[in-house]
Amino acid sequence: MQLIKYAKKEEWAKLLERPHFDTTQLFATVRGILDDIQKRGDEAVREYEEKFDHVKLDNLQVTEAEIDAAEKELDEALKTAIVRAKNNIEKFHAAQDQPLPCVETTQGVTCWQKAKAIEKVGLYIPGGTAPLFSTVLMLAVPAKIAGCKEITLCTPPNREGKVPAAVLFAAKAAGVSRIFKIGGVQAIGSMAYGTQSVPKCYKVFGPGNQYVTAAKQLVSLKDVAIDMPAGPSEVEVLADETANPVLVASDLLSQAEHGVDSQAILVTTSESQAEACIKEVERQVQLLPRKEIAEKSLANSKVFVVKDMDEAIDLSNEYAPEHLIISAQGYRAIAEQINNAGSIFLGYWTSESAGDYASGTNHTLPTSGYAHAYSGVNLDSFRKKITYQEITEEGLRNIGPTIEIMAENEQLFAHKNAVTLRLQAVDK
Repeated sequence: MQLIKYAKKEEWAKLLERPHFDTTQLFATVRGILDDIQKRGDEAVREYEEKFDHVKLDNLQVTEAEIDAAEKELDEALKTAIVRAKNNIEKFHAAQDQPLPCVETTQGVTCWQKAKAIEKVGLYIPGGTAPLFSTVLMLAVPAKIAGCKEITLCTPPNREGKVPAAVLFAAKAAGVSRIFKIGGVQAIGSMAYGTQSVPKCYKVFGPGNQYVTAAKQLVSLKDVAIDMPAGPSEVEVLADETANPVLVASDLLSQAEHGVDSQAILVTTSESQAEACIKEVERQVQLLPRKEIAEKSLANSKVFVVKDMDEAIDLSNEYAPEHLIISAQGYRAIAEQINNAGSIFLGYWTSESAGDYASGTNHTLPTSGYAHAYSGVNLDSFRKKITYQEITEEGLRNIGPTIEIMAENEQLFAHKNAVTLRLQAVDK
């Protein structure tokens, strides 16, 4: 990890740059695959599965028998853990389901809003180096609570044509409608356009590699909505001299092991804390099974020593991390001054991995600085809100002249006329 002491504010933007891959370079390749899927459907999907996932599939959809077999295969302790995590995620997201107000803006003019579920959603669960069954829960549980009628899940199979048992068990527990053995660009295309087997979805969710990211960006231009721009995972730890360097190092490494382009940032007010954490990271990384991945990630990672906590907060707000762990005295007061972060973890005992798995909050979060403007996935991600208004005769008399004046001054006389004729009708 690179140690940076007392950098000037004008240097922060450069120092806080993430490792990045320009997905626009992939657009020609990805666009070709998407166009082919749009034209040929299942036939094209099967060909790309054979080419990219190295498996020849007769049926793209996971069968009920495969799901039942996965449940029998899975260790009881893991099944219990998945169900417990699902219950916590469900409890947290269900609490977001609040009634919306009905407001009389002017006497006789009533306005209100209703949340309606997005009827058909698609969830992408990457394969890669680990089965991300936790992401199944994070996406499918709020989709189910929101009332989505069709929840389609795509995930790459292994070379035997199988999906990890934990992914299938989590999908069944969370209420997924249909599961397909499709990975990468072809999965995004299938859900965006629909094929003979895969239903067209109205919004697509889920992380993925640079090809998946490019595919999501392309299909979102006109064909389907997506959850958010996605990038490599990241964590920032904000620590003072009271933090335990052993625990801080473990938090930094928990993100570094995600992928070679992940980033871990430590911001501290203590030089001795910075040095102790660097040493502890170097010790702990040697013990990890994913050591090679973590070491490459650490090459992109940095330790900032700043003069005081106010500067630490300013630096953190500029970075806008996906995950922010505050391991310092007065962590609640510090958190109140954080405006830009995907999810915040408070105090010495709250690890980022709690949010990744089982505390109840969602782990699908904005990366690459998008936390300046984006929220993480939540119940509203699976809904759209429709506004309503109702105007009585009294309300029309009250608000009608205001509308007429505004419409006339915008030179939209048909707009004005729609009100004028109504006013004449109610005054007869």
